[in-house]
Amino acid sequence: MERRLAAIVCADVAGYSRMMGSDEAGTHAAFKAHRSAIHPIILNHGGRVVKNTGDGFLLEFPSIVGAAEAAIAMQLLMADRNHHLPAERTMQFRLGIHMGDVIADEDEVFGDDVNIAVRLESVANPGGFAISAKAYREASKHLTVPLVDGGNHRFKNIKDPVGIWTWTPDGATALAPELKEGSALSQQYRTAIVGVLPFANLSDAQDEYFSDGLTEDLIHALSLQSFYRVLSRNSTFAFKGKNASTRVIAREIDATYLIQGSVRRAGAKIRVTAELIAPETGEQLWTGRYDRDIGDLFAMQDEITTNLSAAIATEIVRAEASAPARPTTDITAWDRFLKGLSHYYRQTKEDLSTAVDLFREAIALDPKLSIAHAYLATIQIQSIQFGWVKGTREMWAEAMQLAETSVRLDPRSSFAFSILSWAHALEGHDEAAMDAAKRAVALNPYDMGARGVLGICHFVIGEHRQAIELFSMAAQRDNSDPRYQWAALNAFSHYLVGQYDATLSWAREQLYVNPNHMQALAIRAAALAQLGRTGEAVEATGVLMGNYPTLNVDRHLRNFHWKRAEDIAHYRDGLLKAGVPASKLTLVQSDVRRAAES
Repeated sequence: MERRLAAIVCADVAGYSRMMGSDEAGTHAAFKAHRSAIHPIILNHGGRVVKNTGDGFLLEFPSIVGAAEAAIAMQLLMADRNHHLPAERTMQFRLGIHMGDVIADEDEVFGDDVNIAVRLESVANPGGFAISAKAYREASKHLTVPLVDGGNHRFKNIKDPVGIWTWTPDGATALAPELKEGSALSQQYRTAIVGVLPFANLSDAQDEYFSDGLTEDLIHALSLQSFYRVLSRNSTFAFKGKNASTRVIAREIDATYLIQGSVRRAGAKIRVTAELIAPETGEQLWTGRYDRDIGDLFAMQDEITTNLSAAIATEIVRAEASAPARPTTDITAWDRFLKGLSHYYRQTKEDLSTAVDLFREAIALDPKLSIAHAYLATIQIQSIQFGWVKGTREMWAEAMQLAETSVRLDPRSSFAFSILSWAHALEGHDEAAMDAAKRAVALNPYDMGARGVLGICHFVIGEHRQAIELFSMAAQRDNSDPRYQWAALNAFSHYLVGQYDATLSWAREQLYVNPNHMQALAIRAAALAQLGRTGEAVEATGVLMGNYPTLNVDRHLRNFHWKRAEDIAHYRDGLLKAGVPASKLTLVQSDVRRAAES
């Protein structure tokens, strides 16, 4: 074992897991062919292949200039090779370049400087590279291409911020934009790295294909989320059949969270179990079990994948939001955002107000942080719906502007399009809302939030049966996500089709989570009145008015832009029957005073 100064280049293929999912054999063959084509470039610049991975490789060079020049030559060659291929078959490498002291043991190299090169690869543009500021200072005077200063980045398990410079050849981004990561959210902000271990097959060997297929489908479904990064199939399938602890596996593949599970088949039934684990602590963050009749095997596999991804995605976001803050004085936009998210999940009026301030700080620190705009728009809308703030035109306009900005900054985020759709729907922009919701579902068919927002679009135009179906699906699979109030929405949709008992059941569910939810309190009172349960309706109205003493029917309905006038009239009728004041109480008092004086 020896120490030596070296330049390290780390490479992987952008969108590799998606490509493998659509054409495994073709993708593997193309990768091998590209790797063979660039191998002479590596050798011509004095480099060597330290190791090959499933979707990339690690290179060592004796000179940082040689490493940078090789990286440029490799990417230019790849751009030329991609130019002759159809878009769906193009393959783009991302390269990370760093230099420093490495430990050489046999043919491997180790050390923090190797780890930094790996981290730099994650923030490189497809078709380009990211080089550390340290390496750039040494190589820049010998390079003939312009690089862009990417600022300082913080990386997982790297103590100090790393300055980076980036380069992408002209036209490389345009070659295959669909091969970029599913979201424009910068890799520096994706603090969570998720690994899906191969699901154990507890049945006959002939059923191995199902457990493997379910694992691959889950990797694909989770990778469509924008909040975290999902490791490729090749990173985790290397541990298939090996008796290694989750902590060891997580450290080997650098995963923040691991998902593992099993598949057992018995006759015509199949059972799938899964759990989400924080490997460093061994804490089980979530567990689920699904028992299904086999029936249409592929339909069943898709249903289980949808259920799993919806539940797990929400729990990962919740876990990240509740994680302890990093002990650092270097405040970043992501730090502010995560702290705001932790307050948002507490769902109190005070915490939502604090979250607003923190999300605004995050946007001030990084105006391009799309997800902070989306969450801030969400809080603006929810605060109005909960009755915690007055729904002024300025507030609605800001919510719309935030949603539009989120989509512009991250046009591949289903969450951003969902929030934009929601804002349009509540403003009565029916066609724009439906278009945005359909775009959200197309971007991520596994996003139950997007499905539910599509239900909101049906709801506001009066298609209540379709809305109930979508709300119920979302509530079944995504019920713990506070971004969407499925129980309250279900309560309203059932009210408008005259199913008042169901309205009360759903309102009860919403009030269990948030006892002061204004709309749930209001629809409960209206439903009780329509059922003729007058005493209970009066009591419910007392609770509503006790929480929101300035509420009146006219003011309340001002924020409802439903398409069908009969729906508004139906809701108004229930509120008035329940005893909610029709308009400002001061007007009534003035009338009484005038009558007394006459």
